[in-house]
Amino acid sequence: MSSPALARPRPVHRAADLLAAYLPGSFYFSSGRGSLLADGVYTAVQAGHGQRARAAAEALVAADVAGVEEPVVVGAIGFRPDSEASLVVPAVVRRAGGPGREGPAGALDGTSWSITPKPEPETYAASVRRALELIGDGELSKVVLARCLELTAGTPVSVPALLARLVRADPAAHVFAADVSAPGDPAPRTLVGASPELLVSRHGSTVVANPLAGSLPRVADEAENRRRIETLLASAKDRAEHAHVAAQVADVLTGFCAGLDVPEEPSVIGTPTMWHLSTRISGRIADPAVSSLALAEALHPTPAVCGVPVERARDTIAELEPEDRGYYSGLIGWTDLHGDGEWVVTIRSAEVCDRTVRLFAGAGVVAGSDPAAELAETSAKFRTLLRALGLEGAA
Repeated sequence: MSSPALARPRPVHRAADLLAAYLPGSFYFSSGRGSLLADGVYTAVQAGHGQRARAAAEALVAADVAGVEEPVVVGAIGFRPDSEASLVVPAVVRRAGGPGREGPAGALDGTSWSITPKPEPETYAASVRRALELIGDGELSKVVLARCLELTAGTPVSVPALLARLVRADPAAHVFAADVSAPGDPAPRTLVGASPELLVSRHGSTVVANPLAGSLPRVADEAENRRRIETLLASAKDRAEHAHVAAQVADVLTGFCAGLDVPEEPSVIGTPTMWHLSTRISGRIADPAVSSLALAEALHPTPAVCGVPVERARDTIAELEPEDRGYYSGLIGWTDLHGDGEWVVTIRSAEVCDRTVRLFAGAGVVAGSDPAAELAETSAKFRTLLRALGLEGAA
């Protein structure tokens, strides 16, 4: 295994150049820490649920021995244990600093669209009521129910333009695009999005997770936004929902970290469309052999996208959601030869295939949830992608 001290210096690239160089089939990932663009496939990483971190580590060692410079594994994993995964060691990787708003804007306006909700809003609200019955019967403490919008454009959708718009709208978000094509797809399929939620990162010995749960839409009026932040912080329902998530993430990381720092109170973070209760959890890795992907596998799915208890919540999701989530509420990111890496939850995301775009958005159902309010929350969460597509207000 190569020593970081002996590795050759990485070429210096501009973040805007990496974004402009993205083509469908590439892997793109950016956050406040930096940007990564990967092309080509040196080798695919094929393994089942719970075995992907080990398979990734073995592929990285083999690539390093073969002379691949600073190899990484990049890709995405779906929501369910039996879901698809798309993990590869790319042939070429370029890195740059975090993106700004100076990149290409891309053009999507003027496209004609048809929009099909799956399920209809009334059916989604009925599913929330059913979930509340299960919670009242003691079968669940929380379940996250999602709904889908299937959009069909008059012409093929430009993924590079959509990606550029997402980066420009929120350079601090975890913005991503990954080829997730599968046999039977009529055209290449791309997972693209701008997630606010860091599942886990590892850089050296430092491990960070930032679970989110409890949300309100952001509005144009700043006085109203301040009121909404105060409302979130004071909401017993939202704080209880958030506590489920933060406690589970901390419990899992305790098994891997020495010296875990878990704030006693949540804070509020904002995106261009939402406010979220947030807890930033950090610690020091106890075993350097545990990679960022191993941590991500152990954490997924958190109650932020599934529920409590996990198995019953996952079964409820399968019963009440008519559309398979696929990669929505799974994870996407990268890990390197030394175990460093960054993995985020694939929310605020879409799967694009030719003229079709499938969006998902979910809301956490707990005791005291209101079906109309949960429906409205999903509509607000759709805005990130709908705004980038030039369709804000269509949910």
